[in-house]
Amino acid sequence: MDEREDELLADELAALAAVAGGWGGLTHFVAKLMRKNVHEIDLVVALSFEDTVERVARVLGRAGRRVCLGSEHCAEQRMIRVVAGGGVGGMNPVVVTALVTKGEASDSQVRLRAAAKEGLIRQRAGERTASRLATLLDM
Repeated sequence: MDEREDELLADELAALAAVAGGWGGLTHFVAKLMRKNVHEIDLVVALSFEDTVERVARVLGRAGRRVCLGSEHCAEQRMIRVVAGGGVGGMNPVVVTALVTKGEASDSQVRLRAAAKEGLIRQRAGERTASRLATLLDM
């Protein structure tokens, strides 16, 4: 999960730099060297597995752009990943990954992970995005 996450964050930052008139290639290189702010939250959702997957997909879909994972479906787990905006003005890309695991008949577990690159000014975009989305999923 980690390697692809770093690549996604570097790609997103390079794209932002290119749009702003900067050097996307240099930004991509530097982004790989930046430290990462990561936060994980474990939730138990009182819904069936399929309903939980739908809810997580809907909440994350509103938060950002869905990213294809290229992995096969498993009967016991589903992974959903988006790139959302975090930090000041929503300009810092945050990769949010939700792993939904089948629990009992009436509940499911969700591991929510949000990661963002940090510059000189610590915005804690990963932590704040994970907390915000966990609150929306827990409602």
